[in-house]
Amino acid sequence: MIHFRRTLLIVALLNLIYFFIELLAAVKINSVSLFADSIDFLEDTFVNLLILFSFLISPTFRPKLSKILVIIILLPGLTALWAAWEQIVRPYPPEAFKLTLVGFGALLTNITCTIILMKFKDNNKSLVKAAFFSARNDVLANFVIITAGVTTMIYASIWPDLIAGLIIFLINFDAAYKVYQIANTEDKF
Repeated sequence: MIHFRRTLLIVALLNLIYFFIELLAAVKINSVSLFADSIDFLEDTFVNLLILFSFLISPTFRPKLSKILVIIILLPGLTALWAAWEQIVRPYPPEAFKLTLVGFGALLTNITCTIILMKFKDNNKSLVKAAFFSARNDVLANFVIITAGVTTMIYASIWPDLIAGLIIFLINFDAAYKVYQIANTEDKF
């Protein structure tokens, strides 16, 4: 269990560092998908820190903490919807090369986190699943961001970035639903 706690702390720190990198880039290049993904990095930081905190509380309260995590997992998707609306109101495509480059950096960070968490993925506890789903979903989101960046290089448009932001929302919604289902099952025991 000490190894898992140390793992969570490392993953939380990596997520926090890349949150700042990606948020600054999102603002600088006007990217909906990077903004949504940066908030997702912050969400992952909180998820991993809350899971660490869960080891200090009663096991009977942990499913309830998982339900709190469901709300936290949904926040990046909701911010992506807000950023998408802003992009529609003020249409200006992001800088495609920088979008792709920052998306690739995020991908490397998330692959690292997923590999670190991989050894715990078969644990059926909702809190452990939340950490793994967050990292795995971020890898998927980063492929979407890179695709949006490359597409924007070809077609200077706001739409690839907007669609990527919407896909990030759907990925987070799916993860929240899965964690909620597991937490409900645990809460019944």
